[in-house]
Amino acid sequence: MRLRNKPWASEKIAEYPHYIIPEPETKKGKWADVFGNNNPIHIEVGTGKGQFVTGMAKQNPEVNYIGIELYESVIVSALDHLIQEGLPNLKLLNVNAKDLKDFFDESEVSRVYLNFSDPWPKTKHAKRRLTYKTFLDMYKHILIPKGEIHFKTDNQGLFEYSLMSFSEYGLLLKFLSLDLHKSDFEGNVMTEYEEKFSAKGQRIYRSEVQYKD
Repeated sequence: MRLRNKPWASEKIAEYPHYIIPEPETKKGKWADVFGNNNPIHIEVGTGKGQFVTGMAKQNPEVNYIGIELYESVIVSALDHLIQEGLPNLKLLNVNAKDLKDFFDESEVSRVYLNFSDPWPKTKHAKRRLTYKTFLDMYKHILIPKGEIHFKTDNQGLFEYSLMSFSEYGLLLKFLSLDLHKSDFEGNVMTEYEEKFSAKGQRIYRSEVQYKD
């Protein structure tokens, strides 16, 4: 993905500390205090421009959402969505997903969303895939017992790899679709990429998996 440089992005991010949380490591174990309630916490790893996480927060006010995005020039678009909607159950983090254990305590999160993640197609880059076993270890640490991962992609290779990775890790498969938009799945909230790819007739793959404990 080629990113457009936005030199003003960091300044804008700093103007909205109640939306994009600064120093999120200080909130570890305290996210219930940040939201002011004990509702379940769902995180989207790689939230991009924020269409999905904003839509989910609007659709499910009884759930607290946290969108995680590394790139400042991308997360400012998610910030714009949040400013427009003013959702009290949504926060954003401008951090690297590999450091999730620095920001969330053990069993603090109920669900992880992975949407249209970078497929890293070269075998030598497999460890960078967000469904690689070291990431699955990390999700398990921050998730509640029997917590879930919901995964969507247009990339068949990444989907097949991820199903194998989930299986080898011992995750339980709860839902599988090889063509989401032709299935009877209800309540789907699309990402920007999903709208783009599905408009071209590309299949969208989706799975839900659950940790055994």
